[in-house]
Amino acid sequence: MNHSVTIPPLKRIAMVGTCVPRQCGIATFTDDLQRALTNYNPGLSSITIALTDNVSSYAYPPCVALEIQQDSPASYAVAADFLNVTDVDIVVLQHEFGIFGGEAGEHVLGLLRDLNAPVISTLHTVLANPDAAQRRVMDGIIRHSARLVVMAEKGRRILQDVYGVSAEHIAVIPHGVPDRAFIDPAMAKHNLGLADRVLLMTFGLLGPGKGIETAIRAVPALVGEHPNLLYMIVGATHPNLVQNEGERYRDSLVALAAELGVSENICFVDRYLSLDELLDHLAACDIYLSPYPNEAQIVSGTLAYAVALGKAVVSTPFWYAQELLADNCGVLIPFADPAALGMAVARLIEDDTSRSEIRTRAYERGRAMIWSSVAKQYLDVFSDVRFERRSSEQRDTHLISGEPWNSALPPIATGHLAALTDMVGITQHTKFAVPDRRHGYCLDDNARALLLLSELSTLRTLTPQEEALALTYAAFVEHAWSASDNRVHNFMGFDRTWLDDARADDAHGRTVWALGAVARQKDDRSLDGWAAARLLEMAPPLITLTSPRAWAYGLLGISKLLKRFPGHRNLEQLRGELSDRLFQRFSDAAEPDWVWFEDRLGYDNARLCEALIESGHDTGKRSHLDAGLDTLRWLMKLQTAEAGHFRPIGTETFGADRRQPQPFDQQPLEACAAVSACLAAAHATGDTWWRREARRAFTWFLGENDLGIPVVDVKRGACFDGLHPDRRNANQGAESTLAYLSALTAISGAAEQYPSLRLAERSSDVVKVGCLLDERPNGSPACCTSSCRRGPQGGCDAHQPPLLAVRP
Repeated sequence: MNHSVTIPPLKRIAMVGTCVPRQCGIATFTDDLQRALTNYNPGLSSITIALTDNVSSYAYPPCVALEIQQDSPASYAVAADFLNVTDVDIVVLQHEFGIFGGEAGEHVLGLLRDLNAPVISTLHTVLANPDAAQRRVMDGIIRHSARLVVMAEKGRRILQDVYGVSAEHIAVIPHGVPDRAFIDPAMAKHNLGLADRVLLMTFGLLGPGKGIETAIRAVPALVGEHPNLLYMIVGATHPNLVQNEGERYRDSLVALAAELGVSENICFVDRYLSLDELLDHLAACDIYLSPYPNEAQIVSGTLAYAVALGKAVVSTPFWYAQELLADNCGVLIPFADPAALGMAVARLIEDDTSRSEIRTRAYERGRAMIWSSVAKQYLDVFSDVRFERRSSEQRDTHLISGEPWNSALPPIATGHLAALTDMVGITQHTKFAVPDRRHGYCLDDNARALLLLSELSTLRTLTPQEEALALTYAAFVEHAWSASDNRVHNFMGFDRTWLDDARADDAHGRTVWALGAVARQKDDRSLDGWAAARLLEMAPPLITLTSPRAWAYGLLGISKLLKRFPGHRNLEQLRGELSDRLFQRFSDAAEPDWVWFEDRLGYDNARLCEALIESGHDTGKRSHLDAGLDTLRWLMKLQTAEAGHFRPIGTETFGADRRQPQPFDQQPLEACAAVSACLAAAHATGDTWWRREARRAFTWFLGENDLGIPVVDVKRGACFDGLHPDRRNANQGAESTLAYLSALTAISGAAEQYPSLRLAERSSDVVKVGCLLDERPNGSPACCTSSCRRGPQGGCDAHQPPLLAVRP
């Protein structure tokens, strides 16, 4: 799949399956896959949830974070809860019916149905004729899996034909194999002291159903022509078989060899070999035997290993062997036919050329199966699934009943704001909802919080707790000001020491903005007097700063104070100088296809537009107002998804010159800025289109976004730290929470004047916005039809060319 956006790096996955040192093929596979993934992507963190049987306890490696007791349904629920709290990006399930408890392994469904993260299920068995219980379990796995991985095309066909799975839901990825050099078996046989033997081999956990009896019965005829032949059967007896019946099965094979008179030509290596030991033995093999007695075998790790090492293989035609050994990569013989097996082996022993050709083709085929290649294919699947992930199941129906434009605005709750605040100020970051004190505080957030409560006080009386919070934030602002430097500090450690010099530009401008909001209205505690005095000190140094955002924030604060004290000469002059600078930035950078202030898009973009709109409107500078409106219109077009909903400029866009916006990661700050700027445009022009745009930006918080999930907890007033391509960020820090509360406060205030913002009307899916002369608050037109400088064709807000506002 080709992605149009860059997906943030995969950080954390969880493997669910059996795990070494448990003696089990799937345990080996789980361990190998995990190692391959983390080797291929060193930045990837991986944990394992290990299925533990009742046979014994295991000394699991450190990667095992939790055990599931195979036969305990409650244990699966605990594992799901643990994985949800751990917040993994992907869960990779290794499925084989026998490793899970319950009928047909049904307990695994209790894990899958409760997981939040997408699940990739690797199917080690795919039954073409399942019984009722097996079918029910497999249907559940299919339903709860974002992707099913099989290791053969036959598995894909069964899933499609028998289970009705769509092709897009299936990935065929080969069984992984070690990367070993192609060597002559003679070298390896010498190391094992078998230089003079013709070596046949089968390896794997020993048990019925692998056809070993057939291979043993073929040995007598072979020994007659090749007395130096040795058939080596490598591997311990399967632990479950030992538990149930001891070594009865192995003893029966030993007895069969004795009965046939070939005990000296058959060697049992009765232990579980390490990977290196196993590969050394396999390298010594001249011919590998895979005599499975049943066709319905969808994968065989032992056969995959043999092919990868370039062995000449003789196998029965079970499903996996038919695919892997096709194109003369091995020899297929009928099931349960010792004579046919013996003749095939004899021909390979005697025909060095044929044996060498098969070995070469097998090794070449195995190169596509080495673990690094397999890991890349799994990571590609992970990437596709994360990109596709649309968590409609997580939509909070309490928050969004039906569609958000039909919903009343949420209440303004400040519980989470209070939880983030201590006696010093508001902490910057959280781990989930818990304040993370290691990152301390910043002036940016404390100024935002003071601004928020000042604006909120114009809507309703602050609670005693909110009034106390406002004083805390004001104290932080006061402490951040360095009068000797005429600048502000921004970052403070939890130990109350400043971590930076007093040189923070954007925080300086944002503080002036907050002070202007406080100073604009009378306060019983004289906070307005403090704020006005401090603003008059802090505003003049803005002219020495170079950040356009610092100018914009400062302009917004100065404009607020001038609404209370119009005609203040120094502030009027400063507003003029700052707005001229911002307008000049626009004039220098703007081109027909790039209507912006800078050569790149950054954070809090719409505030630049808002500052020019407000100052242009308040001062009557039409050029400034037009520039603010034009840039905001251009920006909102960029922030419109194909389906019509609001899509903030993604952080992947930041820092690149004139780069088209990337969708992710999406930050609440951008939605908040868009809401406020559009409301400022609506106030300045009376154009209802801007109010609709403000509402569209706000509903991003409530779930009208690319993932279709709410970004807020309205009961606590908490906001999650944005959207990744596949999920929301679980942290709920100060910037995000303040962005949501500020946007909600702004749109709630506007809703008092424009009820359509509080309970929006339904209209057609596509709204044509043209000359809207009857929507200004005072009933006057948006501009004069006869004297407008730009005229009906000039593009003013009343006479702009029709725009399309497409709703989802």
